[in-house]
Amino acid sequence: MRPSRHADVDAKDFNWQVIKKLIPFLLEYKVRVLLALACLILTKVASVYLPFILKDLVDTLDINSDAIKSNSALTIPLGLVLAYGLVRFTTVIFAEIRDTLFARVTERAIRRIGLQVFQHLHQLDLDFHLNRQTGGLSRDIDRGTSGISFLMRFMVFNIIPTLFEIIMVISILLVNYGFWFAFITLTAISVYIVYSVKATEWRTRYVRAANKADSSSNTRAIDSLINYETVKYFTNEAFEAKAYDQQLEKWEQAKLQNRLSLFTLNGGQAFIISSSMTAMLMLAAYHVMLGEMTLGDFVLINAFMMQLFIPLNFLGFIYREMKGSLANIENFFALLEKEPNVVDMPNAKPLIVQQGKISFNHVYFHYQAERPILKNISFTVNAGEKLAIVGESGSGKSTLVKLLFRFYDTTQGHITIDGQDISQVTQASLRKQIGIVPQDTVLFNDSLLENIRYGKPQASDVEVFQAIKMAHLESFIHSLPQGVNTLVGERGLKLSGGEKQRVAIARTILKNPPIVVFDEATSSLDSHAEQAILAAIKSVSQNHTSLVIAHRLSTITDADNIIVLVQGEIVEQGNHQQLLAYRGHYYQMWKIQQSSNESE
Repeated sequence: MRPSRHADVDAKDFNWQVIKKLIPFLLEYKVRVLLALACLILTKVASVYLPFILKDLVDTLDINSDAIKSNSALTIPLGLVLAYGLVRFTTVIFAEIRDTLFARVTERAIRRIGLQVFQHLHQLDLDFHLNRQTGGLSRDIDRGTSGISFLMRFMVFNIIPTLFEIIMVISILLVNYGFWFAFITLTAISVYIVYSVKATEWRTRYVRAANKADSSSNTRAIDSLINYETVKYFTNEAFEAKAYDQQLEKWEQAKLQNRLSLFTLNGGQAFIISSSMTAMLMLAAYHVMLGEMTLGDFVLINAFMMQLFIPLNFLGFIYREMKGSLANIENFFALLEKEPNVVDMPNAKPLIVQQGKISFNHVYFHYQAERPILKNISFTVNAGEKLAIVGESGSGKSTLVKLLFRFYDTTQGHITIDGQDISQVTQASLRKQIGIVPQDTVLFNDSLLENIRYGKPQASDVEVFQAIKMAHLESFIHSLPQGVNTLVGERGLKLSGGEKQRVAIARTILKNPPIVVFDEATSSLDSHAEQAILAAIKSVSQNHTSLVIAHRLSTITDADNIIVLVQGEIVEQGNHQQLLAYRGHYYQMWKIQQSSNESE
C-alpha cells in the first residue's frame, strides 16, 4: 500500500472534517450536553453580574464612608459582600457540574473512536503492517486521543461561551457608558482575535515539525529495543545511541522553534491586552475626574476588562491548542482514511468447509509488476491429504500460504476451497477454517496457558491441557517453576525457537480447523525434538487437509504429494518415491541433505 498523502490535504478543510466527525459523538448524550450547556449559561450570567455587585459595593462604601465609621450603615455593604461571595461560589459550582456532566461524553467519545481505530488497524492488509513504524504509530494514536479530549471539552465550553460573554460585555458598555468604551473594547478584541489566528496559523508548521521529530525519535527507540538481541550480537549500542541522539537533536531543534514561535504569539497578545486595558482605564479615570462616573463605575470597567481578557486570553490559548490538537490528530484520523487492498466483496458469504479440498488454478502473483513471484501455479489437495511444498529460499513457498490466507489477492487465477472461490467469501470465515504453525512464532507477553488458549479463547483449561499433551509440551512445562503460568516475555523472547513452535502447534490443535498449514514448523528443532514434533504434526494432520512447507525433506516423506518450486514455478510434482526415481531437483536436494546428515 502506498503511504498516505494526508499531508497534501488542505489543513483547514481537513480540520473541519475532523470537527464534523466529532459531532455525532456529542449528540449521543443529548440530555447531558443540554444540562451542561444550561450550567454554562448560568455560569456566564453570574460572572457578568459580578462586576455590578462590585460597583454597588464600592459606591456604597464611598458614599456612606462616614456613616460606616460610626457603625450606623454596615448592613448594605455586608450584604453586598455576601452576595459577591455567593455569586462567585455559584460560578465555580456550575462550572464543576458542567464539567462533570460532560466528562462522560468526552470519555465515551475517546473510547468509541479509540476502538474504531484499533479495529480499523486490524482490518488493514498485511502490506500496511509490514511497512508501518510501530513507535510512530503508537505516538500518533496517543496524541490523537489527547487531542480529541481537548477538542471535545474546550470547543464546546470555551470558544462559543467566550464569544457570548464578549457580546454581553460590549453591549453593557455601549448602553451604560457610551460609544468610546464599547469601541475600544471591540477594537482590542478584534485585533487580538485576528492576531491570534494569524500567528497560530503561522506557528502550526512548527507544531507539526515537533510532532514529526517526536514520532521519529520514538520509532527509533522502539525499533532498537525490540531488536535488543541483534544490537547486542553486533555490539552496536554506541551506534544505536548515536542514531537515537540524532533523532533527539532534530526534536530539540523543532521544539526550540516551536517555543520561539510561542513566545512571539504570547508577547503580541500581552501587548494588545495591556494597551487596551490602559486605554480603557485612562478613559474611565478621566470621566471619574469630570464627575461623570463614580468610583464604582471605574471599578466595574476595570473588573469587566480583567474578566473579559482572562477568558479572551484563554480563548487565544484554546485556539492555539485547538490548532495544535487538530495537527496532532491529522495522522490519527488519516489512519481511518486508509483503505485495505484486500476487502470482502459486497455480497461475500461465509466459507462452508465440508471436506477441505484446496485448489490453486493458474495462479500468478507479484508484489511489483517487474518482479513476478508466482507463475501459473496449479495443484489440488484433496480432502484429508497432505501436500508438501519444497524449494529454495525465495521460490515463493511462503507466498502460497499468504495467498491461501488471503493476506494478498492473486494477480491472476483463483484459489478455491471445496469449490468456493476464497475471494468471494468473507476473510474472517476463511481464516477461521485454517490453522497455521508458522516458521517464526510470535507470542504475546502473557502466560504460556493464555498464549495456547489464544487458538480458541473460549476453551476450557481441560481442552488447553489436552492440546499441551498432544503438542508434547508437558515435560517442558513441568520443568518450569511456574508451569503454565510462566510469562513468555515480549514476542516470546524467553522461549527458544523450538519451544515457541510447540506452543504454536498446541494453539493449532486447540483451534482444530479442517485445514492445517505447517510453514517450516521443524526448522528450529534439533533431531530429538523434531521426532516429537513430527509425531504431534502427524496426529494433528489426521482427518485434516494439510499443507506443509518444508526445508528438511526427511519430514515430508509420508506426504501424498510433493511440489517442487523453482523461481515461482512448479518444476516437479509427485510423492517421495516418484520424485527420487525422477532424479531431478528433488533428488539433488535429497542427496545434499542426506550427505549433510551423515557428516553430522
